[in-house]
Amino acid sequence: MISIEEARRIILSHSQRLGAEEVPILHSLGRIAAEDTFAPWDIPAADHSAMDGYAFAHADAAAGNLTICGFLPAGETRTEPVLTGCAVKIMTGAPLPPGCDTVVPQEDVEESDGVIRFTGTVKKGDHVRCRGEDVTAGERVISTGACLRPQELGMLSSLGKTAVAVFRRVRVAVLSTGDELIQPGSMPVPGKIINSNSFSIAAQVLEAGGEPVMLGIARDDREITRTKILEGMQADVLITTGGVSVGDRDFVREALQELGGEILFWKVAMKPGKPVAFAMVRGKPVFALPGNPVAAMVAFEQFVRPSLLKMMGHSRIFRPIVRGTLVEAAANRGNRPHLVRCAVELVEGCYVVSVTGNQSSARLSSLTSCNGLLKLPPDSLLDAGAEVDVQLLDRHFEMGEGPSEADR
Repeated sequence: MISIEEARRIILSHSQRLGAEEVPILHSLGRIAAEDTFAPWDIPAADHSAMDGYAFAHADAAAGNLTICGFLPAGETRTEPVLTGCAVKIMTGAPLPPGCDTVVPQEDVEESDGVIRFTGTVKKGDHVRCRGEDVTAGERVISTGACLRPQELGMLSSLGKTAVAVFRRVRVAVLSTGDELIQPGSMPVPGKIINSNSFSIAAQVLEAGGEPVMLGIARDDREITRTKILEGMQADVLITTGGVSVGDRDFVREALQELGGEILFWKVAMKPGKPVAFAMVRGKPVFALPGNPVAAMVAFEQFVRPSLLKMMGHSRIFRPIVRGTLVEAAANRGNRPHLVRCAVELVEGCYVVSVTGNQSSARLSSLTSCNGLLKLPPDSLLDAGAEVDVQLLDRHFEMGEGPSEADR
């Protein structure tokens, strides 16, 4: 067996970034920019008013009042200079007319018979957004490797972009193995279990930003397993669950080798998830995960997710680690590190950590009530109140709650 850290190192060294594609702006949300973006023009393109008010030359403000000599709404321009002693009524977003350098909001003047009188102090340049204040022509505004959020999409749109080059989403084939499996929608009968793995793993792929390709179930047959794995080679990555141990009908590793694959490791010193294999088949990564639902999902988090993110151009590929206080004692009597499912709460600004009950690798409910993983070293005992590091699987618990029913 190898360590979790060594398994990650091997996997990431074989996880190559995918090529780029151009997609419409809205389809790029959450994707990684594959090229630098430079501004073709200044933003704003000209000095313009930040308020509804009056534009004028600040040198004329000493007179205390100005004559209104025009109106300039947003969307229009004025090329005629504003004469000394005059002001133009201007709307937010309209470019300043020639001769003007200052704007006074309409609520800060008194207007009567076509004349405005200042009711307060006016500073030169007040309420003017200057040309290039946001972005200047030729400036790099988005760098290769940036994750495109709504604000980046807004910036791209302001630069006139309708499409953007991003790294391709990874296509991940998902295959479950085993004669005992039946598909959701079927009634479970003795000896059969519903195939939840394909859907939980596919959901993890989606959550990471990839595109799952559902291959269904491979029966416990050498040729069927080989054919299904070969089908999975059409994707960028293949994930299998089950059939990777040492049973008489565990054919996954044999099939990978028959297809010319190189198995780079099999078995990792961890619980749950020890019978994990990683192979390269025809230049593509293959993850053979355990059949137990929890073991498969935990192994995905540790090994598959970082690999997929790297392939899609991400530089931040690991879940965050936070420091919290353990509510109850937690023990690991085994000789492998134990990734304990736990619930993390934010209480008065501090993280509080609770173990989610029975830690059986077949107990999916230990994950549905979980949002973190606590790594317990072999042969260890942590007392209640101990400070622990927890790998967060999601951060939804940090969001504020809405109004209660009584407040609605």
